Amino acid sequence: MEFANKEYFLLLLAVIPYIIWYALYRKKSEPTMRMSDTYTYKFAPVGWKMRMLHLPMLLRLLAFVMVVFALARPKTHHAWGQRTVEGIDIMLAMDVSTSMLAEDLSPNRMEAAKAVAAEFISGRPDDNIGLTIFAGEAFTQCPMTTDHASLLSLLRSVRTDIAARGLIEDGTAIGMGLANAVSRLGQSKAKSKVVILLTDGINNQGDISPLTAAEIAKSMGIGVYTIGVGANKIARYPMVVGGSVQYVNVPVEIDAKTLQEIATITHGNFYRATNNAELKRIYRDIDKLEKTKMNVKKFSKSYDNYQPFVLVALLALMLEILLRITILRRIP
Repeated sequence: MEFANKEYFLLLLAVIPYIIWYALYRKKSEPTMRMSDTYTYKFAPVGWKMRMLHLPMLLRLLAFVMVVFALARPKTHHAWGQRTVEGIDIMLAMDVSTSMLAEDLSPNRMEAAKAVAAEFISGRPDDNIGLTIFAGEAFTQCPMTTDHASLLSLLRSVRTDIAARGLIEDGTAIGMGLANAVSRLGQSKAKSKVVILLTDGINNQGDISPLTAAEIAKSMGIGVYTIGVGANKIARYPMVVGGSVQYVNVPVEIDAKTLQEIATITHGNFYRATNNAELKRIYRDIDKLEKTKMNVKKFSKSYDNYQPFVLVALLALMLEILLRITILRRIP
C-alpha cells in the first residue's frame, strides 16, 4: 500500500502533547475526599469500570490516527507483473444463422451454445481466446485476448437476428468462418493453436470451401474441433407468421461428413451435440487440450483505499460517545 499525501503523517506528532495534557488534566480534575485512614482501600479490588476508565481516550486517539491515515490517501500498489502460465491460443467459430433459433436445445441452439462457451472461457483464465461468428458471411467478433471480461461481454451480445436484419447475408458459410478464425491464429507463436467450430447446418455460402480452409489450418499447425449441434431428425423452430410466432418442425441438416473431414485433416475431433448435456460434455473434453507455457504480463491499476480507515474512525468515535453517556458517564 502506498500513500499519496505522506505529509499528513506529521499530524501524528500531535498525539504526544495530547497524551501529556490528558495525564496532567486528569490529575487536576480527579475528585478528592478526606479520609482518616486509606489502608482499607489499599487491598480493595479494582472494578471493571475503573479498568475501562482510559478507554474513551484511547478510542479518541484511534479515531484521530485513522483520520490522518485517510487524509494521507492510501492507495493500492500498481505495477507490471509477469508470470509464466500454461496456456493455449483458441478461436471460437460460432454459427449465428437464423436456424440457430431452433429449440431442440434449451432454450434454443444459440443460447445454449453461448452459455456453454461462456463457461468454457471462464474455466481457462490464462488462454488467449477470440470469437468469430458466421452465417452467410464471417467476421471477427473479438480478436484473441486474455481480457475475458470483454470477450464474455461480446459473446453475450451475439444474436441470430444480424442476418434477419440484413447486417450480414443469411446462410451457413462454414469455410468462411473457419478461414476467418484461422487467419486470426496465423501470427500466433503458441505451441498449441485450436479452432472450435460450432454449426448446425451444411455449407451453402461463401467463397472458400470448408476443406480448403481445413488445409490452410493444417499448414499452420492449427487443430480444428468441429461440433455439429442439433437433434438427429427434426427440430422445433419458431416462425413469424402475420406478426405472431408459430412453431413448425423442420428437418435437421448437418453435414457430419464434411465436419469429420475437417477434423481429420487438422488432427482434431468431430463431435455431435443433440442436447445441452452433450454440448457441455464436448466442451469439457476439449478443455483437456494440450497446454503450452507462456509469459503473461499484467498491469494492476491503483485506486484509493481510504474507506476502511474512515470506517474505523467513525466506529471509534461512536463507541467513545456511547461509553461516555452510558457506563462511563461522569457525574460532576
